[in-house]
Amino acid sequence: DCPYGSGHINDTFLLIFEIAEMGRIKVILQRMNSTAFPKPIEVMENITGVTSFLKKKIIENGGDPERETLNVIPAVDGKPYYIDSTGDYWRSYKFITDASTYDLVEKPEQFYESAVAFGNFQSLLSDYPAETLHETIEKFHDTRNRFALFKKAVEEDVMGRAASVEKEIRFVLEREEIANCFAEMLDRHELPLRVTHNDTKLNNVMLDDKTGKGICVIDLDTVMPGLSLNDFGDSIRFGASTAAEDEQDISKVSCDLHLFEVYVKGFLEGCGGALTDLEVEMLPMGAILMTFECGMRFLADHLEGDHYFRIHRENQNLDRARTQFKLVWDMEQKLSEMKAIVEKYK
Repeated sequence: DCPYGSGHINDTFLLIFEIAEMGRIKVILQRMNSTAFPKPIEVMENITGVTSFLKKKIIENGGDPERETLNVIPAVDGKPYYIDSTGDYWRSYKFITDASTYDLVEKPEQFYESAVAFGNFQSLLSDYPAETLHETIEKFHDTRNRFALFKKAVEEDVMGRAASVEKEIRFVLEREEIANCFAEMLDRHELPLRVTHNDTKLNNVMLDDKTGKGICVIDLDTVMPGLSLNDFGDSIRFGASTAAEDEQDISKVSCDLHLFEVYVKGFLEGCGGALTDLEVEMLPMGAILMTFECGMRFLADHLEGDHYFRIHRENQNLDRARTQFKLVWDMEQKLSEMKAIVEKYK
């Protein structure tokens, strides 16, 4: 048993069992991080609810339920988790064979395949009653609330850093209507509440080693009720940027419209018509809003003393915030082009 994978949150091990008549069985075992997820039972209730629903859908569609969704292995008492003598929560999944994850886009096809997989995830779960899921991290993508918290961080200025980042603070404060946009649409019931993944990075999709196709969406810890636009937007924020998240030379940072197009095409194919016309139309806004929210969170953390996002050097959260704001600015300039791309595939 050795630590496995590149996840930052849980401790992950790969176990291999030799079982006479069944051959070798591989199992992923994880100790859940109680700091990140203080309500592990709710997390596991969400995961078992969603994966059993997905399994039924996959079987109906003639797919392979062993490879196309996570399969939780229950503990001896039938629960989807085991509590050890120190109070830690553990869980295990069947290992998905002959498939890999990638931390960075090596070629555009991988980004496209991840888009199809996350779109398909939306499609398969489009009739799942999202409001029955636990909100395991409260107000996670409530950008209106994040904006209020940001203003508080600026006012309190506990580290005395606000004066040195006035330009960045002003960038955020000038965009209050972006922060309120989706919350207000949700208030007016213009956008449907959906099952969302909330961490739609490339490395949360398993790609088949032989075909390169996206087969399974993994890491369902943050599955919650939310907006499809947030899942789409976070993928673009992370995957279509031309630079690293903490790049110090912001002239290198922009939104790659070719990668944006690749993702839009894949995502809408995967969704297969599950989204409303308004959701599709608002996809570019999803990219702007999620990037803005993320930048605002990095800057707030910089003002509060870097206690949420881990830093490995001074001002790293400020650099992260600056790359996000440069991306927001760049997407604002390219908005009509982004809208035209979405029109092309809807």
